Amino acid sequence: MRDGHARRRVRGVASAAVALLIGVAGLAGCGLKSGSPMVDDVVPGRLGIGRPLKGASLTVTSKNFSENIILGEMIGLIFKAAGAEVLDRTNLPGSINAREAIVKGNADAMYEYTGTAWITYLGKEKPVTDPRRQWQAVRDADVANGVTWLPRSTLNNTYSLAISRADNRKYRLRTLSDVAALTRRDPSAVTLCVDNEFASRDDGLTGMAKAYGMKLRAANIKKVDAGIVYTQVSKGSACLLGDVYTTDGRIKALRLDTLVDDRHFFPVYDAAPELHTATYAKYPVIAKLLDPLSKRLNTPVARELNAQVDVAGREPHEVAKKWLIKEGFIKEGRE
Repeated sequence: MRDGHARRRVRGVASAAVALLIGVAGLAGCGLKSGSPMVDDVVPGRLGIGRPLKGASLTVTSKNFSENIILGEMIGLIFKAAGAEVLDRTNLPGSINAREAIVKGNADAMYEYTGTAWITYLGKEKPVTDPRRQWQAVRDADVANGVTWLPRSTLNNTYSLAISRADNRKYRLRTLSDVAALTRRDPSAVTLCVDNEFASRDDGLTGMAKAYGMKLRAANIKKVDAGIVYTQVSKGSACLLGDVYTTDGRIKALRLDTLVDDRHFFPVYDAAPELHTATYAKYPVIAKLLDPLSKRLNTPVARELNAQVDVAGREPHEVAKKWLIKEGFIKEGRE
């Protein structure tokens, strides 16, 4: 990803507090009308029939990494096809800026991640391992903040370990428990490339190793830049395994296998639409517009879309638009 996965989320409460101050200042500097009107000629496909948002003026937002921008653009295009005038305020710097825009009503809708909301915004230390219950817990807790959550997707942007398919033909690793078994059976074989954040966090390398009983040799752990992890793992010479984000487009492009977190150590980061509650109260039809989209979104879809931006160099807006048209959610052209 262009901005680096290690900088995607502020997961600690202390970091969130600092980012909040920066975020509020940033929003004040931008002004309520910053952004660009969506001018696409799009009409309803399977979604937006009858143009139920005609006359509405809605603002969409996102964080400033490819996946979240794509998701924000999808919401905006669906709103546009359904008849709304849409202001595009995607690509805001940092998680807190986008979050505050929704809370304060400076933006109406975005895709947020359940784990981010639970840990960072709501200040909970222990994640909920069941994905649906995690979403329910976030939904119920966020009511007090004037935020409404629609049903989640199964697009889970969380940590995993990856191995090149070429190397995995030898080791046949499928789960993190398989890695732990390999560290006990042949500790010299398990070399790891990890970014600095993953290496230092309790919910990263240290906690993972403890949860799975991995016998990792310090000499076999190489700390590198987050973006380099993927290429080093694909080459297989410097490290057998590396920490990755499960929806990263480079996983497919570099032919990597991701390993199943079979003990559910890593938090769940399912993407779900997050709305300013007053907006949802005024336009409850938004749920009917976005629920089918969320049902279609999953981790493999995200990898494919992210690769189009981060590997092929396409613009997030065009990637979102072409995919929505291909899926039949919207159509191009004037009514």
